[in-house]
Amino acid sequence: MTGTQAQGLGRQVVDSLIWRTGSQIFAQIVAWTSTFLVIRMLDPTAYGLYAMTDSMIMLLATFSGISFANALVRQETVTHDEIRKVFGLLIILNAGLAAIQFASASLVATYYHQPMVAHLLRVQTLLYVATPVISLATALLSREMDFRKQALAHLVSALAGAGTALAGALSGIGVWALVAAPIAMVWTRAIVLAITARNIPMPSFRFSGLGHAISFGLTITTSYIFWFLQTQADVFIGGRSLDPHRLGIYTTSLFLAQMLTAKFVPPINDIAFSAYARMGSDRDAVSRGFTHAVRLIMTLVMPFYIGMAMTAGPLVYIILGPQWHETAVVVTSLALVMPCMTLQIMCSPVTNAAGKPRLTAYSSMAGAVIMPLAFLYGVHEGPIGLARAWWIGFPLLTAFTLWISLPVIGATLGQVGKAVWSPIPATLGMAASIMLVERILPAEVAPLLHLAWMVAVGFATYVLLTLIFARGVVADIMALIRRPA
Repeated sequence: MTGTQAQGLGRQVVDSLIWRTGSQIFAQIVAWTSTFLVIRMLDPTAYGLYAMTDSMIMLLATFSGISFANALVRQETVTHDEIRKVFGLLIILNAGLAAIQFASASLVATYYHQPMVAHLLRVQTLLYVATPVISLATALLSREMDFRKQALAHLVSALAGAGTALAGALSGIGVWALVAAPIAMVWTRAIVLAITARNIPMPSFRFSGLGHAISFGLTITTSYIFWFLQTQADVFIGGRSLDPHRLGIYTTSLFLAQMLTAKFVPPINDIAFSAYARMGSDRDAVSRGFTHAVRLIMTLVMPFYIGMAMTAGPLVYIILGPQWHETAVVVTSLALVMPCMTLQIMCSPVTNAAGKPRLTAYSSMAGAVIMPLAFLYGVHEGPIGLARAWWIGFPLLTAFTLWISLPVIGATLGQVGKAVWSPIPATLGMAASIMLVERILPAEVAPLLHLAWMVAVGFATYVLLTLIFARGVVADIMALIRRPA
């Protein structure tokens, strides 16, 4: 890659990052506001029932074909005929998934001992109708690194989902509000993407010549299957052993703990995959890009999660309400392990873009063994036991992922460790300042004021210490904001 090409790609990456993360931030503000309002209106049982259906949807979604669409991003040239064939493949796959979910809904309900689950699953088959359009349009726009149109679709769909959830909760339909919101969201997103992409063709159901895309897609799909076993084993195991109320306590705690990692790192990974694919065989550029990304993201992730763990009590009381007080201790336990999860999921875009998707599959296979075993061990202690299982499983999984990925990335463990360590001194100082505020504040201080003082002092301390001890990170952030002309 020449210097001019690298500079041009750098501008594209920064521009895409600003559009993608900017829209993500706004969309998440809307979604979180709606979600927290809905949580305050509903009880944990509704969230437990929804989690049971979500595990089935997540399993079938691994076969929805998005990996086949993503194969188009890696190809140097793509013909109109190939796009039509991929679209046809997506339609067939998702129609089959809808039929499977509808037919097996009663079996899933029997497994969880909850008849209501069958009715919810049958309605949720509507999700698969919109999936082919979303997958194809997203892949085509990502190929062009056009994240502005994706941002627009994301924003509009977030508003549709938030409005539907709030309307449903206010009307008193309970768990059906949680079911209706994602349906409204994906349908809105599909419509906006179809309009803005403008190049969604008529599907073709003749699949000759798609060997490369199918091979790439099957490898990624295999990793998705194991990823499902890794990420949904807690609900699959806990849903059968715990009642919907206690399962709702755990899943809502996990939602809070994963807010940053689950909502902001994936869109960054979308951009990273496109950028790493464009870098091609320039291992030095890939290595520098990866360690640079680790340092910047950890600068955000570390203080966020340590702060969340230390303020979980008043945070839960204010955001969720007193009826959710049981989640505070679970949130604390989960938040402390989330930086580890963040580092682990940052590896797959690099190895996938390097044409080594099997490494993602190997990592997912390891997770599919490690995490279920950890959850089986912890489920007997209820929600807190499932949370503690993360402490057993995820450090092991992260170590394995780095071990197989770093040789392909071209970075050393020492370089990654240095990038991870960069924000830790300031984070420890922030933690100390929050503990000091906790000791000084009188017990009768209102929860909102209590939380405000902890957040304000912690944030100010972290910024100050970062300016003193990590000026390189500050310079990188400022360069990102200013963008190259």
